[in-house]
Amino acid sequence: MSRTNFDQLLQAGCHFGHLRRKWNPAMAPYIFMERNGIHIIDLHKTVAMTDQAAEALKQIAKSGKKILFVATKKQAKDIVAEKATSVNMPYVNERWAGGMLTNFPTIRKAIKKMTNIDKLMADGTFSNLSKRELLQISRQRAKLEKNLGSIADLTRLPSALFVVDVLKEHIAIAEAQRLGIPVFAMCDTNSDPNKVDFPIPANDDAKDSIDAILTACCTAIAEGLEERKAEKADEKAAAEQSEEAAEGKKRSPRRARKDDAEETAE
Repeated sequence: MSRTNFDQLLQAGCHFGHLRRKWNPAMAPYIFMERNGIHIIDLHKTVAMTDQAAEALKQIAKSGKKILFVATKKQAKDIVAEKATSVNMPYVNERWAGGMLTNFPTIRKAIKKMTNIDKLMADGTFSNLSKRELLQISRQRAKLEKNLGSIADLTRLPSALFVVDVLKEHIAIAEAQRLGIPVFAMCDTNSDPNKVDFPIPANDDAKDSIDAILTACCTAIAEGLEERKAEKADEKAAAEQSEEAAEGKKRSPRRARKDDAEETAE
């Protein structure tokens, strides 16, 4: 069963593309028609490609890997933050710092710096500093939190990138391509779908459209996480049963007879 349907996407406005003069010819296979100078996206293909992307994202989540969501445009910021947080995935909805992927060790150092500031504030190390120095440190901490707080738990490179606007997030996509990280993206009619691994043809400007696609993808991710949790529980139960069986085998038949004789004598 599809994770989305034609009517749902139509209601969300996923079919509205850009003006014909702004189109990217590479999007031609995903365009249904032109109306009043505006390209209309083929929602049947949107449904199919959303399902394909969602299934791939589910498998990534099921394997215990992280997916980094990227959306710095105003319309998508809050939606991405909400959806990514709901499935415990990192996200970037402020400025994309150049080298966030290709120079990941430096980004990790900045995150550690933020953590160290928190520790020093908590243990009273900064209590002897002047108000001016404390204000400077607080501002530095706030800036780090704003830009990197949402990826604080990202201890290694993500296994995939989910991008809302291919044109706006071209730097993030270029870094992912350089490192061989697969990219999932919402592609409007002015985008180049060939730059990403899993394009989802859809309006990337309307909030309802962004919400509809992200909801479908994050629901799949949540399912992957649940399946991983269930598999781990089964593995733990199987391991415990094996241990119990091994303990039972340790008591040899000769030892068992001796124990029974001692019980009878008593």
